[in-house]
Amino acid sequence: MIRGLFRVIPITVAIFAAEKGWGLINLYHLPPSPAVVIGAVALDFVIYFQHVAFHTVPLCWRLHMVHHTDLDIDLTTGVRFHPVEIVLSMFIKMAAIVILGAPPLAVLIFEVALNGGSIFTHSNIYIPGFVDRTLRVFFVTPDMHRVHHSVIIRETNTNFGFNLSWWDRIMGTYQDQPSAGHEGMTIGLGYFRDEKKLSLPWLLILPLSKKKIKNLINPVKQEKNS
Repeated sequence: MIRGLFRVIPITVAIFAAEKGWGLINLYHLPPSPAVVIGAVALDFVIYFQHVAFHTVPLCWRLHMVHHTDLDIDLTTGVRFHPVEIVLSMFIKMAAIVILGAPPLAVLIFEVALNGGSIFTHSNIYIPGFVDRTLRVFFVTPDMHRVHHSVIIRETNTNFGFNLSWWDRIMGTYQDQPSAGHEGMTIGLGYFRDEKKLSLPWLLILPLSKKKIKNLINPVKQEKNS
C-alpha cells in the first residue's frame, strides 16, 4: 500500500522543482536529453549511497535487516522491505530530486528501473556465465547481487548497487562471486534463522527487538567476534 501511494510522489516533486527552477540541473540549464540521462544516473548513485548508509547506521540497519532475513532469494525478496524503511527512503529520494533538480522524465525512468531492477536482481533465474559477465559491465545481475545476501558479513558488505554495476566497482565494494559458490552459499543473517519468527507480524516488530543486533559498522571486528 505504501509503495502504491508513494509511486506518484517522486514525479510530483520533480515537476514542482522544475517549475521553481530548483536543483543543480535547473541551475545550469542543461539541454533536455543530457539532463534526463544525468538525472537518472545521479539518482541511481544516490540509491547506492543510501544502501551503504542503511548498512552502516545502526538504526537504519535495524530497519533494513528485514530485507536480509529472507532465507532464500526469489523475486519476493525484491519487495521485502519494512514500511518505515520505505517511508524513510522516500524522504531521501525527494531530497535528492530537489537538490539535483532531476527532470520528471528522469525520475520516471529511474523509478521504473529501480522497481523493475529490484525484482530482477533478486530473482532466482539462471543466466549463463558469458551472458552474466556481459551484463555486469553495465547492470547488476541476480548472481552479482546474490553475493550481497550472503550470511558472511564481509560479503554482505559488497555489491550494494540496484541497477548500474559501476558504483560498486568505482567505490571498491564489488565482489565477483561468493566464497562458497552460489550453490553452496548460505543466504540470510546468521543471528536470525528461526523460520517461525520470519512471518509478517514478527518482521514488522523486528527493528524493536531487544536482541543484540550486529550492524555492519565494523564488519572485520564483528567477524572475529562471530
